[in-house]
Amino acid sequence: MSLPRICTRCILPETFPGISFDEDGVCNYCHREEKALKKSPQKKALYRDRLDELMRGLKGVAPSYDVVMAYSGGKDSSYALKLIRERYGLRILAVTFDNHFVSPMAWENITKITDSLGIDLIRFRPPWPIVKTIFRHAAAEDIFPAPTLLRASAICTACIGLIKNIVLKTALEMSIPIVAFGWSPGQAPIQSAIMKTNPAFMGQNTKVLKKAFPGEISKEMAAYFIPDSYFEEYRARFPYNVHPLAFFEYDEEAVKKDLEKMAWQVPTDTDTNSTNCLLNAFANQCHIDRHHFHPYVWEIANMVRQGIMGREEGIKKIYSGQDMAMVKYAKEKLGI
Repeated sequence: MSLPRICTRCILPETFPGISFDEDGVCNYCHREEKALKKSPQKKALYRDRLDELMRGLKGVAPSYDVVMAYSGGKDSSYALKLIRERYGLRILAVTFDNHFVSPMAWENITKITDSLGIDLIRFRPPWPIVKTIFRHAAAEDIFPAPTLLRASAICTACIGLIKNIVLKTALEMSIPIVAFGWSPGQAPIQSAIMKTNPAFMGQNTKVLKKAFPGEISKEMAAYFIPDSYFEEYRARFPYNVHPLAFFEYDEEAVKKDLEKMAWQVPTDTDTNSTNCLLNAFANQCHIDRHHFHPYVWEIANMVRQGIMGREEGIKKIYSGQDMAMVKYAKEKLGI
């Protein structure tokens, strides 16, 4: 396996935007994170206390559910769902976005986990022609601002943008005070792990998502976006966003073993960077072809820095190449 030059401490490559290396081969991103990492244990404890207080204060306040969870069936969202349910005993509504590429094994896992935890589930499935058009457009070109593409491919960004809108729309319409996500500790910073949703900020993000697609596609997607009127009409209802895996103990293998007690199984039909999606390998390949770095490298590099994942394991996940059979499967399904 021929690797590009990569940081000797994390795994960011020389092709990552804005990167530089010192005389020891350590990248500037690692140096920037040094102080924050030293304070990490204390900060995580503070965030756990904050979440405990928030959950106690909001439990039972809403007429229906306490939490709406964006639930993919993958290991991280499954673990976050289990953690919230068992630690706080909250009424949770799980929402799964069926993008027509959810692994059959992931669907089995979704059923097992929600049944085991006693959680209601909504499966939201847009028609295939609309989803196909969205993903084909995102595969063809970079349709989002450059900073967004440092952390995810254009295809994943489009999918996640829709998920966020659908889940937040559900929270607003049902007066649910908390929206939860299962981001891994490397995906989103701890500073954003417990935040009251800002209507103006969310409105701006929604506008960016809408503008990313040509008018005819955006018009077809309109039902999935938060209506403009909601930002004023439901201003007082905007929920808290939480992603608890940023500050609870996390070990990937321990997470899998814990979930296996509820009959969750590691999918054998997905690539090494996903435990739920059959489109992921193709999305990664599109990004690598255009930008010359893996869209998961930022997330995995963060986990290596935090000591959550070994460096060699991180290298294997990022630099062992895509599953080309899965890339071919997605291309053929999308007609590319």
